[in-house]
Amino acid sequence: MRVESALHELRAEMRAELIRDILPFWMERASDRRNGGTVGFIEEDGTVDPTSPKGAILHARVLWTFSAAYHRLGDDAYRQAADRAAVHFSAHFIDPTFGGAFWMIDAQGRPVDDRKHVYAQAFAIYALAEHYRATSDEHSLSSAIAIFRLVEAHAYDADRVGYEECFNHDWRLLDDVRLGPEDLNEPRSVNTHLHLLEAYTTLHAVWPDARLAARLRTLIELMMDHVIAPSGDHVIGFFTADWQPRSAKVSFGHDIETSWLLVQGATALNDPELLERAREAAQRLARAVLARAVDPEHGGLFYERSGDHLDTDKEWWPQAEAIVGFLAAYQDAGDEAYLRAAISIWRFVERHLVDRRNGEWYRRVSRSGEETRGGEKVGPWKCPYHNGRACLEVIARVDALLAPGARPVAV
Repeated sequence: MRVESALHELRAEMRAELIRDILPFWMERASDRRNGGTVGFIEEDGTVDPTSPKGAILHARVLWTFSAAYHRLGDDAYRQAADRAAVHFSAHFIDPTFGGAFWMIDAQGRPVDDRKHVYAQAFAIYALAEHYRATSDEHSLSSAIAIFRLVEAHAYDADRVGYEECFNHDWRLLDDVRLGPEDLNEPRSVNTHLHLLEAYTTLHAVWPDARLAARLRTLIELMMDHVIAPSGDHVIGFFTADWQPRSAKVSFGHDIETSWLLVQGATALNDPELLERAREAAQRLARAVLARAVDPEHGGLFYERSGDHLDTDKEWWPQAEAIVGFLAAYQDAGDEAYLRAAISIWRFVERHLVDRRNGEWYRRVSRSGEETRGGEKVGPWKCPYHNGRACLEVIARVDALLAPGARPVAV
């Protein structure tokens, strides 16, 4: 493989996908021109439900995506979309009485589920901090800092070191802390801790507070010491409060996403020893996903393994995370097998997941990619963050790889 030409091609194709398909879909077809924000639900075929409730995760991720797009690409249309998203998010999702982000509002912007899930607080911090980084909007920064302080005040468990999962509107811990019915009702999860790590990394870039840096380090160490299984080859989904594992399912998307976010977080702290540990952990995860989850016949990344059952469907978000994760692993290790995997997954995506007729990506397709499994184009979880971020990360990482004198460095 001619590495330089392959990298140029990957960058050009994913940049085109971002600016011609993903971002226009969310600026135009998904925009709620009547009520503001993003419409809460769009069917696979493009049918819009204007009455659907709107989720905090969806709206925070839209805000993050357009903020990051403006920050990295500089198009003023993305700045305008980011600013509109920030105004709507602050006006309707932020609790003016007790602080933090509501879980769900109705189509007109009134709270219908006022829980304060820490996972949602993480995405609020992530999005608002990115908006400040892109635009220098002080209100977004102050909002991100305020939510960080609320999370630390209410969710951080200093005795057992970790974060609680979910609270009611006035920050009383709930009995049912699940994100959804498929989750286990356990007091610790990979999801919440991984996305707090991601959020704190971004906030630290614009507000290098000492307590924030300390908590970011704690999250990185928790990921390496507890969340990644002792074998080092996958992450564990759920735990008791004292970090006893409670689940055996392997989510390949979370494994590869953890690998690169872990290194990104450790890089932010400028600690060579911590970064070396994170890179070694990331390489073990990436090698395992490469060996076990990349489909050798059709391309793409399998969804998950539960016991002896391998779910071979291809969902949109693990594909996006795998492209980034394998490219990041290639940057660190110089192993072209990672680069070939990233490119092959992108080839599967462009053939089977990108919807050339109705825009955006299908949520889920069969192993071969020939059959869609149904699912929304826009919904509480279906958003532009995974695929939009993948495109932005590929642009930045390829630029770094192709810079004069740059070479992937083995760890």
